[in-house]
Amino acid sequence: MVESVVGPADQQTGAPGSGTRRSRASTSRYGFGSLGLDLVDSRVEESVLGLLESVEDELRASVASADPFVTEAARHLVEAGGKRFRPLLVALGAQFGDPARAQVVPAAVVMELTHLATLYHDDVMDEAVVRRGAPSANSRWTNSVAILVGDYLFARAADIAADLGPEAVRLQARTFARLVHGQIAETVGPRAGDDPVDHYLSVIAEKTGSLIATSARFGGMFGGASTEHTEALAGYGETIGVAFQLSDDLLDIASESVQSGKTPGTDLREGVPTLPVLYALASDDADASSGRLREILAAGPVTDDALHAEALGLLRESPALKRARETVRSYAEDARQQLAPLPDGSSRRALESLCDFIADRTS
Repeated sequence: MVESVVGPADQQTGAPGSGTRRSRASTSRYGFGSLGLDLVDSRVEESVLGLLESVEDELRASVASADPFVTEAARHLVEAGGKRFRPLLVALGAQFGDPARAQVVPAAVVMELTHLATLYHDDVMDEAVVRRGAPSANSRWTNSVAILVGDYLFARAADIAADLGPEAVRLQARTFARLVHGQIAETVGPRAGDDPVDHYLSVIAEKTGSLIATSARFGGMFGGASTEHTEALAGYGETIGVAFQLSDDLLDIASESVQSGKTPGTDLREGVPTLPVLYALASDDADASSGRLREILAAGPVTDDALHAEALGLLRESPALKRARETVRSYAEDARQQLAPLPDGSSRRALESLCDFIADRTS
């Protein structure tokens, strides 16, 4: 259990030695640099990394089945890795109480299993071929297997949540309901009279922000933080989750590299209506560049290479991209304000570093 690895962050010595070596390796493993996370204090770092290592062990154990095929399919994405952003938020939230509490690791496992389950389903809906650098479950096996494995992971998450108590079950179920609502809204699209930008932001809050909000809430709850601090963490989690997704939208357009994890302009080529595109389509700017951009985007997915290059160039110079950057910075600042009730210290500064990173990466 995690208690044998770490104690509460404010009781650790942070002394150098094998723990320090483990921290450096684990920090690289979990991609904190790519998240812009600065753990500030060696004691907080050791606590967070110790929790994440325990989560990793529990994740593998939790998806094991009496059927070897189910175990293999369920571990497919677990073993593909990932930044474990949701368990990270649980671990950081727990720093405002006692992160050595026995329920913190299972709470993080519940959040990650729920997230992984959605990925299995997303890949079926998106007809994805690759996920996290490995063949997606649906391409390796079948759509039916991927859907059923996703269902199995949801069930395992609910089973573990039951051991945490009725409130954990209720919160996990309500979060799942929000995820489904967001996916339905994205699938159906804006209805008559809906503002496309408001619809898009609502979808992101439901699909992405909801689970990150519950992750931060679980950290506070099961770390024993006060109700006030737990509510602040939940508000921060939802807002920072939306901000991260929106910043990825911008990177897909503005980055000259694969900083976003995708080839620049992928969303544009696939016809995904991200925030800068929605702002461009809604623009009434009369200049020739804005008019030409609206003409290209209104036709749907930009698959022609020459048109794609033209649209990408126009977007990068457009008022729409500037407006999208301002929106992202607004969400990042809102997330920072959500932290105001939390005590000042290294744990809060670690959360604030994510806000700084988002604001900087899109400027």
